Amino acid sequence: MRPSKRAPDELRAVSFERNVARHAEGSCFIKFGHTHVLCTASLEDKPPMWLRGQGRGWVTAEYSMLPRATNTRTRRESTSGKVSGRTQEIQRLIGRSLRAVVDLPGLGERQIVVDCDVLQADGGTRTASITGGFVALHDCLKWMHKRSMIKDMPIRDHVAAVSCGIYKGAPVLDLDYDEDSNAETDANFVMTGKGGLVEVQATAEGAVFSEAELQSLMNLARNGIGKLVDMQKAAVSQG
Repeated sequence: MRPSKRAPDELRAVSFERNVARHAEGSCFIKFGHTHVLCTASLEDKPPMWLRGQGRGWVTAEYSMLPRATNTRTRRESTSGKVSGRTQEIQRLIGRSLRAVVDLPGLGERQIVVDCDVLQADGGTRTASITGGFVALHDCLKWMHKRSMIKDMPIRDHVAAVSCGIYKGAPVLDLDYDEDSNAETDANFVMTGKGGLVEVQATAEGAVFSEAELQSLMNLARNGIGKLVDMQKAAVSQG
């Protein structure tokens, strides 16, 4: 039995709340159970310096966790003067995942920065950030399209992410903290709405895993991401 009493293939309760940040061109407050992330998408009317003059735009991401997002207070990285390796890894993952479904030349010479701020953490913050970040990005692009800044919506597909793992010998979907901290195998999957793989991260924590177990995790992830994409589509269709 999972600590949350969920079935092995059951997601936590997931919700999307759009337009929560007054000043951002796109925003989404996403909840995966007790993991809550505020995602905002901000338009910058110029690309990064290294991309200027190439006729295409860029999508990047920044990720942070508020000091009391966890059981004990975590010091703000801004006060330490450097970004941790974990934070760098996660924000690069979010950026790669979102760029995978955007036609960058269709943006023109502009950059969109997606900020993902974890207000409360209970496992799966990076996957929630990607899933909610897409909705914020979509709404930013829609904002641009309405103002004729771009001719067409430069989104090729949806993208979402979910964690899976081997917990007490069984493959399970969407790990919360209790499962994540005790899983024998921990994995994160990023996929498009059409089922294409963007990134797979899988690590043996307590015991090695087999190819068959990896396939079982992928099957769980594919079904879970299919449900998340359906929720994204329902969310962005509302106005």
